[in-house]
Amino acid sequence: MNKFLAGAGAIIVALGVGASAHAANDVMKECGAKYQAAKANNTLGGKNWAQFLAACRGGTAAPVAAPAPAAKPVAAAKPASHLPGAQSPAMQAMHDRQRKCGQMWSADKAAGKIPAGQKWPQYWSACNTKLKG
Repeated sequence: MNKFLAGAGAIIVALGVGASAHAANDVMKECGAKYQAAKANNTLGGKNWAQFLAACRGGTAAPVAAPAPAAKPVAAAKPASHLPGAQSPAMQAMHDRQRKCGQMWSADKAAGKIPAGQKWPQYWSACNTKLKG
């Protein structure tokens, strides 16, 4: 009988620990969401995560302000070079040389002027160097 009561007691304790762990997990999720919202709204007041979590668990966390309306994105001062028509002058010059070398490659290949075994990378390297100089 004692073994039965001890086993039942252990199960009850385990369930209690499981429930408190689940509740602690919910608190962490809730506090984490509040922290991320406060961080996004710049309303942390200089608190780090540990300080915010301690205050949140104690129920004294500062209320999170409503999110501010989304601001219009600021146009980038320097356009990304991977977008068509938005390249730096140096990249544009390189692409122009590559196109010109491609045309020369096609013409030389059709005329049989490409040395045996030469591939496009070698031709491009030599042509690019010639056009740069």
